[in-house]
Amino acid sequence: MSVWFPLGDAQLLVVSDGVLRLDAGAVFGVIPRIVWGPLVGPLDDEHRLAVGLNCLLVRSQGKLILVETGVGNKATRVPGIANVAQAGTLLADMARQGIRPEDVDIVINTHLHFDHCGGNTIYRDGKLALTFPRAHYFLQKGEWEAANHPNERTRASYLPENLEPLDGSRQLELVEGEAEVIRGVRFLAAPGHTVDHAVVEVTSAGQTALYIGELAQHPLMLEHLAWISSFDVLPLVSLETKKRILERALGDNVLVICPHCPAPGLGRLRVVDGKRKWEAL
Repeated sequence: MSVWFPLGDAQLLVVSDGVLRLDAGAVFGVIPRIVWGPLVGPLDDEHRLAVGLNCLLVRSQGKLILVETGVGNKATRVPGIANVAQAGTLLADMARQGIRPEDVDIVINTHLHFDHCGGNTIYRDGKLALTFPRAHYFLQKGEWEAANHPNERTRASYLPENLEPLDGSRQLELVEGEAEVIRGVRFLAAPGHTVDHAVVEVTSAGQTALYIGELAQHPLMLEHLAWISSFDVLPLVSLETKKRILERALGDNVLVICPHCPAPGLGRLRVVDGKRKWEAL
């Protein structure tokens, strides 16, 4: 069983929606396989890489906040390069911690791709409903608009069944750019993966944790700034975003939570022999 750990006066807990398998070549974009292949370990028979679906629970200011909800358990349609056979475990993992869906006060999504918000909704009595019935769902306004008006490139990742119960709901909270959700928990703009992609910063008593969304899909991408996924719609913007956010994490000794690193995806960035290294915790 995972353990809550302190961050100043707040408490954090990583919970998992399981494992997602993605085409390894797509994950590493233009970086040749001869470079990354020896470093990532074995792939499956369809050349897919296993990546984590690490979600974050935050207890702070009397609220229980869930950052990201993974793929979910709706037998979601997914792009052909993905496999979700080992996903959909978030609610079971939360239950092992004694946490029910109705205990969650706030849900935050860094963006609205199927593997980050699929657990926002659930089929209940044959109808789509919000998985967390009491929660307010905080999303970036631009991301909400993009998800509801996808183009040919983005349509496969934005799935209506993950969004529809929120449309017109009083539980939907749209924000723009940097925004405070509650004191000590805020969005930071981090464009690149999508135009309005954001990361989530948690601060308390001088300590900081950063949930980095889709800033990287593998630890190697935290060590090599130019290693950018082909899933990013604005790769050169992603590069500048990574420079800005990861340099800050490095300099301020920030605890980093990476959704797609191997569970639990906790670590820090260090400089070792002049090179940036990811040290998993």
